[in-house]
Amino acid sequence: MTDTQDTRAVADARTQENAPAPLPVADASDVARRVVENIETVIVGKQSAIEQVVTAILGGGHVLLEDVPGVGKTMLARAVARSFDGKFQRVQFTPDLLPTDVTGVNVFNEKSREFEFQAGPVFANVVLGDEINRAPPKTQSALLEAMEEEQVTTDGATRRLPDPFTVIATQNSVDRDRTYELPVAELDRFMKKLRLGYPGREEEVDVLDRVVGGHPIDDIESVASVEDLRRARATTDTVEVARPVKEYVTELARYTRDHAALGVSPRGSISLLRAAQGRAVLDGREYVIPDDVQAEARTVLPHRVRADTGGTLGGDPARTLVERALDTIQPE
Repeated sequence: MTDTQDTRAVADARTQENAPAPLPVADASDVARRVVENIETVIVGKQSAIEQVVTAILGGGHVLLEDVPGVGKTMLARAVARSFDGKFQRVQFTPDLLPTDVTGVNVFNEKSREFEFQAGPVFANVVLGDEINRAPPKTQSALLEAMEEEQVTTDGATRRLPDPFTVIATQNSVDRDRTYELPVAELDRFMKKLRLGYPGREEEVDVLDRVVGGHPIDDIESVASVEDLRRARATTDTVEVARPVKEYVTELARYTRDHAALGVSPRGSISLLRAAQGRAVLDGREYVIPDDVQAEARTVLPHRVRADTGGTLGGDPARTLVERALDTIQPE
């Protein structure tokens, strides 16, 4: 066994020993609802998007927020982070950002005459990757191992990330000539891709009312502990998924593969199933129903689909294809 394998084996064993006890579903649902309501004190009129973020976190996933500037992407990520009492770090992605600026680096200590690891901002419970598509692909790829395996390997040493660990990234959908396209492998590691959209008339007036005299993000407090979140996630893992539901998820994924240049990967199917489990917990159920799958599919699947050979991942053609799959494939 190599040193890296040995390090991972020890870390995995330690993780199993410290595995949190699941909460009763009703208690886990209460934690999730408290977080949703807390975020709504900052983000107006976006309950559906907030719930989508919370179910992703329950399912152990990461979220990509893409939209025009100024609609609350960063504010949503900050509100999520502040709703828990865990460690929060923000990474402002820029063209000159290096991979080690994200993961950390070994620095030589003159006094001890040894190299010491200085952890990067990725070592946090909630990591906000702001404007992630402004950094070159090499820097973006620094997140691949972290997002998939919740660990970082530097100079042959593997270090576990905090538990829980969630990446919420934002990207600008307007300045395409000044940004880098996210690699397919990285997009596939985001459980969901969300758009917030502009607020309605009354919602925007409400936003203006709330920010007069100060922004509500400054007053938001945590409503759940890190241990609450860990136990709620453990509850999500125990949610029952019957075989017909698994077959339904599989058929949706297969439909995209049969009707697109690039369809949903098995990782995408797993993400959809985990998101559906999170939705069940949010609704206080111990089992997944087809409605959970349908509620999550529209944010989990489209960004993994390339509808035609000359297109890009996601976009309206991909969303249309997923809608067609949901209309065509009927759950048993």
